Amino acid sequence: MRFFKAAVLGALLLAGGCSTTPPSPPSGLARSYHEAIKLSGRLSVQYQQNGKPQSMQGKFSWMQNSETTQIALLSPLGQTMAKIVIAPGQASLQQAGEPPQLAADINALSTQMLGWPLPVAGLRNWLQGFAIDDTGKRLTAMPDALSSFGSDGWQVRYVSWQGDADAPAYPRRIDMERATPEAGAIALRIVIDNWQPQ
Repeated sequence: MRFFKAAVLGALLLAGGCSTTPPSPPSGLARSYHEAIKLSGRLSVQYQQNGKPQSMQGKFSWMQNSETTQIALLSPLGQTMAKIVIAPGQASLQQAGEPPQLAADINALSTQMLGWPLPVAGLRNWLQGFAIDDTGKRLTAMPDALSSFGSDGWQVRYVSWQGDADAPAYPRRIDMERATPEAGAIALRIVIDNWQPQ
């Protein structure tokens, strides 16, 4: 019995010695803004429709360049629920099995089609960890500074970051909130899983 206890204790000590070192915290190194970038991850949104609470969860892919933004909203199992393309002066939104709908403003179009506004103009900066001030200057959010701000009626908060000590940190989870007459109180959460500058 004494041998068995000693063997178990030794195994535990050996397992403890083999444990992995925790990752280094994200660095505060300067981050560059990328006009062209691909992102993907998960999102969830809570909103109201006809006075009743609604919610949606799923995945997304995001691709932007200097002029256009292409977004796919996917179900948790990966089926495409909606495709969105924003180009100068025009936005289109196509839901699965339906013809594309066109409008000049993606906020109005997504509210009409999805039930909640998608802040594409802001997300072009927010997804990369930047905010735009009242003068149009781009400000850099960091893990230890500018972790929340208000923009375009949204309250944006960086909950967590990813990266390592040798590279600039970039957002992992972003929580956004706002209130609208059409969709009531909106809570939008985005988790970025993949980040690929072009």
